[in-house]
Amino acid sequence: MPEREVLAGGGVNEVVRVGATVRRPAGPWSPAVHGLLAHLRARGFTASPAVRGTTGDGFEILDFLPGEVGNYPFTPEVASGRALESAAELLRAYHDATVEHARDVTDGWMLPAREPVEVICHGDYAPYNCVHDGDRVVGIIDFDTAHPGPRLWDVAYAVYRWAPVTAPASPVGFGTTAEQARRARLFCDRYGLDAAGRGVLVDAVIARLHALVDFMRAQAAAGNAAFAGHLADGHHLQYLADAAYLDERRAVFDRALGPGG
Repeated sequence: MPEREVLAGGGVNEVVRVGATVRRPAGPWSPAVHGLLAHLRARGFTASPAVRGTTGDGFEILDFLPGEVGNYPFTPEVASGRALESAAELLRAYHDATVEHARDVTDGWMLPAREPVEVICHGDYAPYNCVHDGDRVVGIIDFDTAHPGPRLWDVAYAVYRWAPVTAPASPVGFGTTAEQARRARLFCDRYGLDAAGRGVLVDAVIARLHALVDFMRAQAAAGNAAFAGHLADGHHLQYLADAAYLDERRAVFDRALGPGG
């Protein structure tokens, strides 16, 4: 029998590696996610796992992507500028590969579509959902929160996690405000975010964090034990504090994101 290994991270799910495959709990949204992954493969995008099928006891079987996942605390490689640049480039390539699919498949996702629909947002594009080869990001995992939406909605959360846009005293943050703003600009440059998107990025990150807290509260109220635990541990308070921090320091970020920043 192939060796079984519970993988680090996992978020709200236990993820188990079995040989060259990964097994994750499936949900009502899994058929939509599997269709997305098949579409990506058909488009030649190989930085996401291929689907092998599902088990009779409710698990999806995916290819294991070799490399290191960027779990906390970040290694120097995961926190490097090169990792951030390659993450932005890979997100752009992923988005571009989903444009047609976003128009064709609007239902069946965990999260509702958000207008204007431009791409299939990953929904949680962060170092802990990326596979790293040294200081380069080479893969994307965990598409449970994928849903149709605008590019900016995904870029906003990615910048929050990769810059990272969090108070420097945060246990998962690093860098001064000026350094975070420079990294936010670098992410946008490598992604190719247009001037209009950069002009509203600060507000988009703030809105994204408040939407995340609303989602956590709704899930906990619906009986989701994992999200109830996150609320009990105060994760939502960090997100709200980060939104307030960004609002307070928005001038630093706006300068960096603007022309000549």
